[in-house]
Amino acid sequence: MLSFATTVFLSAFLLFQIQPIIAKMILPWFGGSSSVWSTCLVFFQAELLLGYLYVHLLHELLSPRRQNVVHCVLLLLSLATLPVIADPAWKDVAFANPTWNVLVVLAAAVGMPYLLLSTTGPLMQAWYARSFASAMPYRLYALSNLASMIALLSYPVLVEPYFRVHDQAMAWSAAYALFVVACLGSAWLSWKGVSSEREVLKVSSEPVPRPPLSECLLWIGLAMTASLLLLAMTRHLTQDVAPVPFLWVVPLSIYLLSFILCFDAPRYYYRPGFLVALPIAFLVLDRVLDGGGMEVPVLVSLMCLSLFVFCMVCHGELVRRRPPVRHLTLFYLMLSIGGALGGTFVGLLAPVIFNAYFELPIGLFLCALLVTIVLWRDLRLIRRLLLVVALLAYAYRLGGISIDYVENYRVVVRNFYGQLRVDDADEEGLGIKRRILHGRINHGEQFLAAEHRRQPTAYYCEDSGVGQALRGVAGERPLKVGILGLGAGTLATYGRSGDELRMYEINEQVLDLARNEFSYLGDSLATIVPVLGDGRLMLEREPAQNFDLLAIDAFSGDSIPTHLLTLEAMQAYLRHLKSDGVLAVHITNRYLDLRPVIAAAAEQLGISALIFDLDPAAGDRFCRHSVWVLLMPAERAAQLAKTFRGAEKLAPRPGFPVWTDSFSNLLGILQ
Repeated sequence: MLSFATTVFLSAFLLFQIQPIIAKMILPWFGGSSSVWSTCLVFFQAELLLGYLYVHLLHELLSPRRQNVVHCVLLLLSLATLPVIADPAWKDVAFANPTWNVLVVLAAAVGMPYLLLSTTGPLMQAWYARSFASAMPYRLYALSNLASMIALLSYPVLVEPYFRVHDQAMAWSAAYALFVVACLGSAWLSWKGVSSEREVLKVSSEPVPRPPLSECLLWIGLAMTASLLLLAMTRHLTQDVAPVPFLWVVPLSIYLLSFILCFDAPRYYYRPGFLVALPIAFLVLDRVLDGGGMEVPVLVSLMCLSLFVFCMVCHGELVRRRPPVRHLTLFYLMLSIGGALGGTFVGLLAPVIFNAYFELPIGLFLCALLVTIVLWRDLRLIRRLLLVVALLAYAYRLGGISIDYVENYRVVVRNFYGQLRVDDADEEGLGIKRRILHGRINHGEQFLAAEHRRQPTAYYCEDSGVGQALRGVAGERPLKVGILGLGAGTLATYGRSGDELRMYEINEQVLDLARNEFSYLGDSLATIVPVLGDGRLMLEREPAQNFDLLAIDAFSGDSIPTHLLTLEAMQAYLRHLKSDGVLAVHITNRYLDLRPVIAAAAEQLGISALIFDLDPAAGDRFCRHSVWVLLMPAERAAQLAKTFRGAEKLAPRPGFPVWTDSFSNLLGILQ
């Protein structure tokens, strides 16, 4: 048993350790969007489905020893695909079709090894059951989920903070080679355990009723709902904070924990207790979906606890309905189909067919519906009627919340890079104020009244760091300014006749809204040059632009994508600046303290960093709290500091390592 357990544990650990490694590796190529992780999960679930299908067909069509031969040959062939490092050439085409290109990059980098790892759990269980007829193979499934959770939780704590992503991939590749050796050993033990193929065929042919189609559909539905809720709630957690491994792995670890508890010992799923906890979890999510404000730790904790309840109910009911060992591979195939359907719906279909985040209300309703179906036979008539009334009332409530997502907004659009909304609000004494929101984060606003429409607002007002910088570098000659991240286009208000503002924006929908819903671009006296694409990647391809000022204002939710803050990114920015040019980096954030990141890069590059932490006066309706860091040569800083208000020198944090394209640690800057 030790050999089988070792193989299963190692395969599951590698299966989930590679997910954050490869996702972090390709995240910068696709604008740092949280959708990269969702799309990665879709790929991993699809690979898992293919792996389980392969095991089911292998188990049903081939004799035991032929199974050994086929699988061992594929294992040896997969070694030729190592190491698992994504080809950087994909950076040049990533922007064209991000969803499809994420899938293709993953298939090329990790497709074969991941597929073989995904087969190990059910295959080893089938071989184990064949070798030890009296043993319970489902416990190996719990062991695999335990290994998966350890892999996920160890990544942000023990791996990401200390190793470059390239080194992580190389170490993983070496560990995969060890897994192949272990799996070959288990295959040899299984081969020896088959004393007579005729005897095995005789045992396997004993009549065991095949699960009916309705039972298979219920397995699929329960697995799909848990997967759908996992991805939808992960998206909720990452859209406004940051698409970081820590917020990826915690929900996924909770999802796996429910598998461990339910499959290792079904008694952990205490049905009456979890059925009482389920409506409480629904009420908690109702508060979240309704937009109720709460502190981030409270929000994360409540969503994770709710996800745990949902997953325990779905997976607990699955375990209650697991079939005899003869149909073990069919059972796992149905689970993988459900997981893939849930992931595909959230990661691929929802951004295309919905203009708002409707998938979470849909997942909650499916969970309530499936619980109703599961309990139906055990209830008397009066309780059935009460349950149906409760289900209809909850559906009505979720419908109302979904309508609120889009009601009273001028425009609601969505794509791979997230949801954008534009709304109007009446500001007493100043008229209508229009905002553009990414998720729930304000990415720019404008007063529409003629006397205020050219007034810079929010994080870009004249007292902000970037406002003072633009005024400070302005002279008699025209300016050339670069801006990464468009938003509403507010910085265009600083443009003068003869100036050129080169604006880089990855999301075409943002550019459309800035042109059609706001007038900053149209009113500007400067020449506006929009450039579609990831700002850093576009700058790396372009010749030196000789900017007087380059502003980094590209946000995903409430955080700048990490690949825009690395040492290599700063070097790319400086290449496009004049010798006395100014680099302005917007680091306003509720959840991450980006000061030490910028300070470490500035120290490494030998330039000065001035920080502007603006807290506007009470009653100031044109300015919002903003934090900007200006980087420039020391002589230039000394010259401009005389005209700046509120500037302070940004001191490095002792011992804080500089971020590079191969290393970053977001846990170290959580606030």
